[in-house]
Amino acid sequence: MPDVNHNPDILMCLANLSNDEVFTPPELANRMLDLLPSELWSNPDTKILDPACKSGVFLREAAKRLIKGLESKIPDLQERLDHIFHNQLYGIAITELTAYLSRRTVYCSKTADGQYSISKFDKPSGKIRYNRMNHIWDSNKKDAKCTICGAPKLKYGRNKDYESYAYEFIHLNSKQLKDLENMKFDLIISNPPYHMDVGKEKDKYGVPIYHKFIEQAKKLRPRYLTMIIPSRWFAGGRGLEEFRKSMLSDKSISNIVDYIDSKECFPGVDISGGVNYFLWNRDYSGFCDYKSIYKGLSSDVIRNLNEFPIFVRRNEALAIIHKVLSLTENNLSTVVGPQTPFGFITTFRGKKTKFENCLTLHSSFGESYVSQDEVVKNKDWINKYKVIFSKATCEHAGSPGKDGKYRVFSTMSILEPNHVCSQSYLVGGAFKSKEEAENYYFYLRTCFVRFLLLQALASQDISREKFLFVPLQDFSKIWTDEELYQKYGLTEEEIEFIESMIKPMEIGGDDA
Repeated sequence: MPDVNHNPDILMCLANLSNDEVFTPPELANRMLDLLPSELWSNPDTKILDPACKSGVFLREAAKRLIKGLESKIPDLQERLDHIFHNQLYGIAITELTAYLSRRTVYCSKTADGQYSISKFDKPSGKIRYNRMNHIWDSNKKDAKCTICGAPKLKYGRNKDYESYAYEFIHLNSKQLKDLENMKFDLIISNPPYHMDVGKEKDKYGVPIYHKFIEQAKKLRPRYLTMIIPSRWFAGGRGLEEFRKSMLSDKSISNIVDYIDSKECFPGVDISGGVNYFLWNRDYSGFCDYKSIYKGLSSDVIRNLNEFPIFVRRNEALAIIHKVLSLTENNLSTVVGPQTPFGFITTFRGKKTKFENCLTLHSSFGESYVSQDEVVKNKDWINKYKVIFSKATCEHAGSPGKDGKYRVFSTMSILEPNHVCSQSYLVGGAFKSKEEAENYYFYLRTCFVRFLLLQALASQDISREKFLFVPLQDFSKIWTDEELYQKYGLTEEEIEFIESMIKPMEIGGDDA
C-alpha cells in the first residue's frame, strides 16, 4: 500500500537529476550551513546572498533557521517572515527560469507580489532578481570571446529570445559591485555554474568559471563565504593556476569538506575529480580543518593547504609522502617529457606507407610514418629507448573501478630507436639501453609509483608535474613494491592503504 503521508521535497528530486546545472540537495545545503556559527540565525541584522540561485535551496534552508532563531526577538510569525524575506535574504538568479524556481521555493510563489506569496512585495522579483546581462566581447570578429567568462561569440552572441548565460554576478561593473559591497553581507553561499560550454564536442568541461564567482564574492568582503565547487582546482590546470595558488595560500579558509567521488555528494551526477565545499572566514587566519570523504568514510586533519605545490586530497597519504620526500631524492618530473613530446599534436597523421629513412609514429590512430625533419622537439630521443604511456588515465572521469581501485596508467609501452609518438602519449623517460628502459617500465607499474602519482591527479589528464612525489631510482636494476616499501620504511598499515587503492599490474601484463 502506498504511503499516503509521503511528501518528497521537490528540491531533493531536482538534485537527483543529472544535468549541466547541478542542483544542490537540501541535505547538502544544510551541511554547508552547519559550518557557520549559530549566532547568525538569532541576529535580525544578518544578511545572506546567493549570487547564483538555481533552486533557491540555500535561501530556503537559511530562512528555516532564521525563522526559528528569531522567534524570541520577533514573536509574531508574519512579522518575522516579512523581516527575514525583506531584509535578510537576497538572491541573484543565473537564468530567468531559475529565478522563477527560486522565488517559488523561497516565497511559495514564482512572483513575490502574487496572492500566494508568504511575504508580500511591491514587485514580482522580491529580493531574488534576474537581470539579463551582455557578454563583453574582446573584438568584433566572429571568433571573439567574452573577456569575463571566456564564452565564444559564435555560441552566445544571441538575440534576446535566448538565454545569454552572461551570469550577472561575475559580469557586474565596478559601480554595481560597489553597491553590493555596501550591503555588507554576513554570508555569501552558493553552488555556482561550473563551466562555460565553448561549443567543442570533445571539450567536455569547457572553460571553468566557478572560480570567478569566488573571486567576485571575496571582493564584497563578507564575514563568511561558502561554495561547493569541483575539486579539480586542487591540481590547477586550465585557467585555474592563479586561483589554485590563491586558495591554497589563503589562511582565511578554515574548513574544506572534500568528496573524492561526486556521487556521494550529488546522487547520480559524475563530476570528474569530485567536489568540495569550503568555509572562508574573513576574521580567521590559520591552518585548515580538511575532511576527505570516500565510500562513506571520512578523515579529518588540520592542515597547511600550501604544504605542496599540488594539494594532496587523501589525508592517509601524507605520512607516506613525507617518508618519501625525507630522502631528498630527485623526482620523475625531471625526466618525464612535456606535452607533444616530439611536436606532433593529437590529430596529426603521418604517411600510411614506409619510405626511406622514415620514423614510425605511434598515435591514437595507430602506426604511421614521418621523416626526421618533421620532428621539432627532443630530437636526441629518436635513437633512444622511450617508455611511453597514454596521457589520459585508465579511469573514466577520475573514478575508480567497480572494486574501488585505480590502475592509473592506461596504455604503456617501450618504443625502440627510430620510433616516436604524438601528443596522445607522454614520454616517461628516454634511455640508451633497452635494459634501463625495461627496468623503468616495470618501476612505473609498481603500486608504489602509481599510488604516489594518483595523489597529484585531480582529473583524467597526466602531465609531468604530477610526478613530483615519485622518486627517481637507479634503473640498472628492477624495483619491486616490496623493495620500495622497505626502502622508504612504510608500515603495514601504510602498505595496506596503498594496495587498497591500486590495482596490481603484473610484469609483462596486458596493456590493452
